[in-house]
Amino acid sequence: MRAISNLEVYQAGELTVIGFGGREVIDDMNVADCRDELLEIIHAHSCQVLAFDLTRVRLIPSGLLGLLASIRKKGIEVHLYNPSADIREVLEITKLDQVLQMHDLDIAV
Repeated sequence: MRAISNLEVYQAGELTVIGFGGREVIDDMNVADCRDELLEIIHAHSCQVLAFDLTRVRLIPSGLLGLLASIRKKGIEVHLYNPSADIREVLEITKLDQVLQMHDLDIAV
């Protein structure tokens, strides 16, 4: 199994923050590997809230959206920081905006 090099853990603990290194399009992610890595992080750090920094990310694969919804079904809160207008639109169409919390934050670079 290969490591997921495009996931970056910014903070780990009950609140775990994950980013994608400022990539605009996340198109080469293996969702099964990503799921395994996220579940490992959740268990290792007793994570209650999993937050994704989507700053500068324009598009994410539908499989990742399904993964976020399935994590939410496991009782873990899922927060999305700075989703693009395109991502917000997809979340609204799929009704995932009702289960995933979205926030607009100023993030110092």
